Amino acid sequence: MRKIHVIGIGAGDPEQLTLQAVRALRSTDVFFVLDKGEVKSDLVQVRRDMLDAHVPEGTYRVVEARDPQRDRAAGGAAYSPAVGDWRSARAEIYARMIAEELGQDESGAFLVWGDPALYDSTIGILEEILERGAVAFEFDVVPGISSVSALVARHRTGLNRVARPVQITTGRRLAEGLPEGVDDVVVMLDAHQTFRQYTDQDIDIYWGAYIGTPDEILAAGPIAEAAPRIERLRAEARERKGWIMDTYLLRRNRQE
Repeated sequence: MRKIHVIGIGAGDPEQLTLQAVRALRSTDVFFVLDKGEVKSDLVQVRRDMLDAHVPEGTYRVVEARDPQRDRAAGGAAYSPAVGDWRSARAEIYARMIAEELGQDESGAFLVWGDPALYDSTIGILEEILERGAVAFEFDVVPGISSVSALVARHRTGLNRVARPVQITTGRRLAEGLPEGVDDVVVMLDAHQTFRQYTDQDIDIYWGAYIGTPDEILAAGPIAEAAPRIERLRAEARERKGWIMDTYLLRRNRQE
């Protein structure tokens, strides 16, 4: 039976790999990598650097495929179907790579940024492949250090405060309003800097981009003061690299 490891590799720092992740890397025969194009080629290189650092040379092979394009212009009711189509296209690529490149008694692996359980599609895609019945395999999941954990660690703060909840959401959801009864909100996948909607409120922001990599950028402070600085840093970084991955925590201040 083919075996697949879904390995969380942290937010970018090679030292964030867990001992369990390193053990899984060293038991893998084939690593499957999706190439997102020249602009994001450094994401592929970080994966290769991790393999060079932790896995003996000559004990594995790397199989690359081009990541299918997603309709990022789809909004409203069209958003979920567009994501579904993209995931299904990925499932076809994954199934082909596993069937054609992985022997019956070999182990393959997908290296997932952060933690595979947090805003990542790999687990769901593998389940879809198994439901189709096109290729048989078993898989396990190795947790990783998420960008959320890395963000608050770099800012030397916690996700929640005593006896208060924390919520993790997306920029798309944040645009609909801050969640009721939650004063600590982590925002991911925000391409539109939705935090700007809340600069008139008593909120602190803890922001980070390219967390855990040599390009890491951090900013924090009252949102009215920090938002313009974050906008500038974000624009400069995106212009320089061609892409950006950022995460932030909004912390609403309430009078006790």
